[in-house]
Amino acid sequence: MSASKTTHVYTPAQAFVKIASFCAYQERTQQEVRIKLYEYGIKSAEVEEIIVKLIEDNFLNEERFAKAFAGGKFRVKKWGRNKIIRELEMRGLSPYCIKSGLKEIEEDDYVSTIHQIIDKKSRESTVKNIYQKTHKIAQYLISRGFESDLVWDILKAGARD
Repeated sequence: MSASKTTHVYTPAQAFVKIASFCAYQERTQQEVRIKLYEYGIKSAEVEEIIVKLIEDNFLNEERFAKAFAGGKFRVKKWGRNKIIRELEMRGLSPYCIKSGLKEIEEDDYVSTIHQIIDKKSRESTVKNIYQKTHKIAQYLISRGFESDLVWDILKAGARD
């Protein structure tokens, strides 16, 4: 016996109330809302009307989403700008919203975070060869979305200290 989820078809008015609650709980993108409305059985033209109404009532704001997303992923998960940009692009945000979201990351905090990660990874690393260790740390930071030129500049400056 499989536990299948039964889908409920909503009227546009019911869907609006439900989706407004969905947006009020957490910042959302238009793409997420659109997918959810289609799951509710709403037709394409009505979906766009509901999205316009959500934007007018300030339930849906992609610039606000980008700011919350970028700031949160940087502070909590220690993601670099490149990874944040890729994720926001995948979510269908405009270049303007992405740029606005990245403004939430202060340059001093960004560089400081790179230094913290380098210190942590240096302490954790069991590699004895300094060049291999530096390369591993750089690879890790770049995979986290930090810009390679910035990572290498910081690592090279640290080697001189």
